Amino acid sequence: MVGRYDGVNNYIMFSDKIDLWTNNSLLQQPIFPWEFIQIGNSGSPVETKEGWLLITHGVGPMRRYSLGAILLDLENPDRVIGHLQYPLMVPNEKEREGYVPNVVYSCGSIVHNSELIIPYGMSDYASSFITVPIDELLHELKDTHQKSNSIKIKT
Repeated sequence: MVGRYDGVNNYIMFSDKIDLWTNNSLLQQPIFPWEFIQIGNSGSPVETKEGWLLITHGVGPMRRYSLGAILLDLENPDRVIGHLQYPLMVPNEKEREGYVPNVVYSCGSIVHNSELIIPYGMSDYASSFITVPIDELLHELKDTHQKSNSIKIKT
């Protein structure tokens, strides 16, 4: 399981009991401005040919939530092998206003026809979804020297 054990960082946790998760280790700390306040898990990891794809969320300045992604090693999921430098998604003007402003969040994603489909909530008033070409996202995650994201997101 991946969770925010300390309220700020993502931890990976292992257990033989579904209701007891005491064996944890630090998986991911906030390192980019868009995730400086805290990071969290946004659903179960998705198994891909390149590794476990984990959609995350980051909280940055002005409590603005963004979606991000990390890639975990298939054999050793406590090893991060890719991390987006920039958010995968940020709230747009229409998604910024609501009960909880500046927030986009997700609780899971699936792969269908080479597209990652991510349903998400916006500012606690509505929901939508985006699709991302899975191969482009995996390439971006593995390319640690890339300066910016060039993934084509469809809403």
